[in-house]
Amino acid sequence: MSTVHDVAKAGFGTGTNELYDRARPSYPPEALEFMRSNLSQSKTPLSVVEIGSGTGIFTRALLAHPAWKVLVQTLRAVEPSEGMRSVFLQKTQDPRVSCDEGTFTQTNESDESADVLFIAQAFHWAHPNYDEAMKEIARVLKPDGVAFFIWNMEDRQTGWVAKVRDLYEAYEEDTPQFRLNKWEAAFQTPSYLSHFDAPVRFETEWHVPTTITGVQERVLSKSYITQIPPEAKSKLAEEIEATLRESEKAWIQEEAGIFEYPYKTTVIAMKKSN
Repeated sequence: MSTVHDVAKAGFGTGTNELYDRARPSYPPEALEFMRSNLSQSKTPLSVVEIGSGTGIFTRALLAHPAWKVLVQTLRAVEPSEGMRSVFLQKTQDPRVSCDEGTFTQTNESDESADVLFIAQAFHWAHPNYDEAMKEIARVLKPDGVAFFIWNMEDRQTGWVAKVRDLYEAYEEDTPQFRLNKWEAAFQTPSYLSHFDAPVRFETEWHVPTTITGVQERVLSKSYITQIPPEAKSKLAEEIEATLRESEKAWIQEEAGIFEYPYKTTVIAMKKSN
């Protein structure tokens, strides 16, 4: 059964996706290099599938990376949100790439058709259908293929980021979140244990340049925040600005209002064992 979480349906629906694409960061080279080092070395060029491709932020980073851009033969993205697919196709101009409707549990891809499979900033949305999702990933991957999960997350424990977090965290409610680590249950499912080697984890810390407006937009792009009333969004944006003006920041260019937005990136590599 193909399923999409209700919050994801509404929060990433048509009209929210330009903001998402503008507000979210790309991915650090160290994470892409870790992925490259965990490929099955004999497999080039690569047939790639990406599930939950969103607006193509990860896709574009992958295809711009010096090593990856020469390895990818085809990249077939699947994404349940029509609005996100529209932005993906507008901004990801590459003859090797396609983007069609699909979900974690129903990709519409052929059996054993992918050398590599990516899920970027999205696998927590598979909750609670982890076994079905891992079964589908195993079906699509070729023998000895590799699946990667990757997340870019604000360093929520650092300085002003923690203060801003306190402003929006109340809106999260029961929304699936990476930080809750419920997605790690996937590694104990029958479908994972019967098809994959033990997961390999990589983490790196980095930062992107931002402004007060950049932080506001990053928060407002969160799925559950896109659904709150306009007046609540305005109030939240005002509270974020006030908090940032009062908080110590690591300046990059103070006169231009540019400072560091600290991030942590997590990658999970999973090799198909049969």
